[in-house]
Amino acid sequence: MGKKKDGFVNQITKRSEDFSKWYTELIRRAELADYSPVKGIMVIRPYGYEIWEHIKDNLDIKFKETGHKNAYFPLLIPESFLKKEAEHVEGFAPEVAWVTHGGDNELEERLAIRPTSEAIICHMYSKWITSWRDLPVLINQWANVLRWEKVTRPFLRTTEFLWQEGHTVHATSDEAMEETLKMLDIYKNFCEEYLAIPVISGLKSEKERFAGAVKTYCIEALMPDGKALQAGTSHFLGQNFSKAFNIRFENKEQELEYGWQTSWGVSTRLIGALIMLHGDDSGLIIPPKVAPYQGVIIPISRGNWKETVLPKANEIFENLKAQGFRVQLDDSDVATPGWKFSEWEMRGVPVRIEIGPKDIEKNQVVLVNRINREKSFVSIDELNEKFAELLDKIQNMLFEKAKNFREENTSEAETFEELSSIIETKRGLVTTGWCGSETCETAVKDKNATTIRAIIENQEGKHKICVVCGKESKHTVLFAKSY
Repeated sequence: MGKKKDGFVNQITKRSEDFSKWYTELIRRAELADYSPVKGIMVIRPYGYEIWEHIKDNLDIKFKETGHKNAYFPLLIPESFLKKEAEHVEGFAPEVAWVTHGGDNELEERLAIRPTSEAIICHMYSKWITSWRDLPVLINQWANVLRWEKVTRPFLRTTEFLWQEGHTVHATSDEAMEETLKMLDIYKNFCEEYLAIPVISGLKSEKERFAGAVKTYCIEALMPDGKALQAGTSHFLGQNFSKAFNIRFENKEQELEYGWQTSWGVSTRLIGALIMLHGDDSGLIIPPKVAPYQGVIIPISRGNWKETVLPKANEIFENLKAQGFRVQLDDSDVATPGWKFSEWEMRGVPVRIEIGPKDIEKNQVVLVNRINREKSFVSIDELNEKFAELLDKIQNMLFEKAKNFREENTSEAETFEELSSIIETKRGLVTTGWCGSETCETAVKDKNATTIRAIIENQEGKHKICVVCGKESKHTVLFAKSY
């Protein structure tokens, strides 16, 4: 836990005063992560890594339910492999870190530390796939990647980060597209159900799509400072990589065809989104479904509390654990209950469970909701049921609060002047019409430092004209400043 000062937890900068400073201070203060000796690379501490484990474990179940298997591919990629898909290597060239020596010996060929794994995985697929009977190939890997970023922030954009990357091969274009959209829906549902992060899904513009993809789909979330955060992507690769790496199969008619591919991924960036979206001036608020501790039991340390209160607190602790809840008992005697309240609030534990001598007399505990500090007095006999109900309530409250914020901070624009005015004077997302021209897309970016976050599908005709040129609109798009 953090150091005490005058009996209270050391304060962090208020989120309402300096959002950026609050974010970076909170990550270190709550022991989620720390800076490593290498610029831009963070050390994920146990409390932060446990959030990632809950994300990973729950997503992994969903992947396996849809037929995917986990594998692991090498960290190092020969330069010649990376160069096979021209658009791909061009897109990642500025971010690639290279290994040039093994010990004292210079390598004959440079090895890239993977910025993403399409190249090495496609090489292996070209060896494994020969017939339509081998398809589909549905493989995912949990790994780290390295991208030499110029500007970094913990979890949001770091040189090294953890993620999962799915790579699949299919016999037809339709099957690959179905896979692309299926995984996008899995990401969307996961973010909303587990992380309480409402997201908008859509198609990236050609300018913003993944290097080497035919189509890139994304989920975008709105953060409290008004910026959009890309929370996940799913790519329809078509046959671009299969042609570059010669991934061919003999179809049922005994003709050779190139495979149709997808790739998709989310990363530890989701933790950054969770921190920003749900936290408050007092610190973190972690959604119960991914919280390291869903509740913390704090015995009120008065008098001979170790003989009177602590045994009952231990009994409650063991009972809740036996029911499958993730709980912690803070039985330390080096801090006051008030200090513990503040400390665990800062660490974002969804529910505080207080118990003191008077509560024992009444056979009750006090449950405190981290979001609004609302207290409820609950019979110990009903604790399991009421605790579960409160966790569900908090999970839903976080989602509804975030969803309402997004709706309140989403605007519409019909003209370039209106779009620019909204971006300059308001925060949030702007939906508008776009003709599909990269010239118009670039004009908005150059003037307002704002990009198309997503093309919102199934909204044709909502905006009749392009916000820039005034010609007929082909798409409804979402503009925003972003991380």
